[in-house]
Amino acid sequence: MFKKVLIANRGEIAVRVIRACKEWGISTVAVHSDVDADSMHVRLADESVCIGSHQPQNSYLNISSIMSAVDLTGAEAIHPGYGFLSENAKFSEIVNKHGIKFVGPSADIISKMGDKIEAKRIAKKYGLPIIEGSEGAVSSFSEAKKIGNKIGYPILIKAAGGGGGKGMKVVEKESQLESLFLSAKTESMKFFGKDELYIEKYFKNPRHIEVQIMSGKNRTVQLGERDCSVQRRHQKLIEETPSPVLTKEQRKDLLEKTVKMVEQINYEGAGTVEFIYENGKFYFLEMNTRVQVEHPVTEVQTGIDIVKEQLWIAYTGETALKQHDIMPRGHSIECRINAENPALNFQPSPGVISVCHQPSGFRTRVDGSIFQGCKVTPYYDSLIAKVICKGRNRTEAIQRTLRSLDEFVLEGITTTIDLHKKILRHKKFVNSEFDTNWLSKEKFY
Repeated sequence: MFKKVLIANRGEIAVRVIRACKEWGISTVAVHSDVDADSMHVRLADESVCIGSHQPQNSYLNISSIMSAVDLTGAEAIHPGYGFLSENAKFSEIVNKHGIKFVGPSADIISKMGDKIEAKRIAKKYGLPIIEGSEGAVSSFSEAKKIGNKIGYPILIKAAGGGGGKGMKVVEKESQLESLFLSAKTESMKFFGKDELYIEKYFKNPRHIEVQIMSGKNRTVQLGERDCSVQRRHQKLIEETPSPVLTKEQRKDLLEKTVKMVEQINYEGAGTVEFIYENGKFYFLEMNTRVQVEHPVTEVQTGIDIVKEQLWIAYTGETALKQHDIMPRGHSIECRINAENPALNFQPSPGVISVCHQPSGFRTRVDGSIFQGCKVTPYYDSLIAKVICKGRNRTEAIQRTLRSLDEFVLEGITTTIDLHKKILRHKKFVNSEFDTNWLSKEKFY
């Protein structure tokens, strides 16, 4: 196994990777910006290197600074976590060219699957159903207008190189198209450095379902699906597994087709294939070539450490997992706790955590990077912790999650804990009668 791994990230995912490395007996290197010098991931790592100021482009997105930290510490591999440079093909290529192992797929695969248009072509080629829309990038308003008229409104404009809801616009009617098309181009260039867009048919009441895969040169296995339909502005808040809306036949079909596609592209590492699901049918959405924020909900369901397996695949090229050994049991739910004020349109809530009591107990897990006295800064994503609970069935999982959220005490900042409790108690959530647009229609405050 690797002797030393550098984690090119921060926050809870950096802490998560450090823990997996320690269980492998791997020495860890944390990189950090100036404002993160006293953070949890820096405290837990064996070594740490300051790589720049709080602006991400000067630190966590600064490839040369990260590579300098590798040279300084003698790290053999880099784990990119999620976000920042985790799906940056150029970064992966540079890392591997320097004789350092990038914990993830090849730069070529990252590039192909990171381009939403190319990924759609690949998915179609290998038998996954795709959403009706543009065949490639749409460069002009007139072209967008033709496509809109062809597939019918509402339509969805998306950034070809992006995610997280950036550069994404729902167009209800043709009169809105021009202004939203130009707005999406501007947003895409700002966040992703290119203004390539594509257009898809917009689904009004979809579920968002994704499949977790682990793949090496020897085989590809699936770790089941996650239902990630509780979302705000295209960003997930609650994830659960298994999906409460799938039949056994639908699940079997989805998982088999996903594994077949991933095998065909010679994928290595952890990956997630995402789908839109509506009226009993699946449509390929995208593939994330990294570990997902919501990976712990699958870990507690299957008993498999996804991050440790990522490291094993990176070191050996093969997965130690076999499909017949993967036996998900019960039901698991994950709640993302953000430093935001839901009553004020999810306004960020930075500050110092004065009181911090995290839940524990039977089948309760908390992944985070917070502690009493730590500073939650306004410079990065507002995710500060994740509460993951497992039950024998969905009802028990909901009750255990509510109990755990009741135990979670954070003072000094405002969080989404109360919102999660409202959602979990809501009749529509309990009965699984929701879709990705549900939260925008309900008034919780």
